[in-house]
Amino acid sequence: MSWRLLLVSLLVTAVLCAEDSPRPYKVEKVMGNLQYASTVAWIKDHLLIADLPAGKVTKIDTEGPSVVREDAHISGIATDGDGRLYWSDSHEHQITRTDKKGKTEVLAEKWEGKPFNGPSGVAASRNGHVWFTDSAWATADKNKALPFSGIYHVSPKGELGLVAKSPGRPNGIAVAPDSKSFYVVDSDSRTITAWDIDRNGTASNSRVLFRVRSGVPNGIAAGPDGKLYVAAKDIEVFSASGEPIGVIELSERPDDVAFGDGDLNTLYVAARTSVYRVRFETPPNAKGGKSN
Repeated sequence: MSWRLLLVSLLVTAVLCAEDSPRPYKVEKVMGNLQYASTVAWIKDHLLIADLPAGKVTKIDTEGPSVVREDAHISGIATDGDGRLYWSDSHEHQITRTDKKGKTEVLAEKWEGKPFNGPSGVAASRNGHVWFTDSAWATADKNKALPFSGIYHVSPKGELGLVAKSPGRPNGIAVAPDSKSFYVVDSDSRTITAWDIDRNGTASNSRVLFRVRSGVPNGIAAGPDGKLYVAAKDIEVFSASGEPIGVIELSERPDDVAFGDGDLNTLYVAARTSVYRVRFETPPNAKGGKSN
């Protein structure tokens, strides 16, 4: 990046974060009183919110909130083009898939005969390719079965493959809108790595795009405009090539992010004990519009 481009990016960030500058977005609380809002996902016409320690998943639609899963310690949720749901269950050490009829099956639970350490983020492309991260956190780090953290791929036929072993702990993961790349957050190094993917889901050309400037990164979302929104101390916004663009501030530290609503003009944020809605004045997918 040239020094001029870097200077412009830093100036934009400073303006966006200034207390007396108008914000081009509106923040509203959607839900509170959660033990720990671990992840959010927009599924067609409703929002799913996982409260990890409570073991509950709440659905919010036009009729209001309702608990749709209990005794499920979910750290990641994704959906594909067929409307199937993918669940990352860190307590059961597995990735499961639920079809449109409500039938759930285990998609992945072991690597080379050993249970996963604790699947975290999960992402799916429109054609049913799935990627997920596996890391050990807190006390689970002492009892992990696999001696490494990893990034995995599951093909539409259910074939499991190891994309890479990670020296740190990979966490959030997101697929680009064109399904030609995916992004992985490493909470230890505080970096975001990009991978190219082909039609078969094969990943290549791994490269570190950027490092968040403040806090430990967790979740990530690829907006409809291709920009990357990373939950760290605040929500940091970057271009698809890694240039810093701006910061979205909240009253609670964000942990996961997902775009939703029919126009995809809303960023939903899981932030500790609450879930917030960030509504942009200019749609992120509008030509020439700003998303931060």
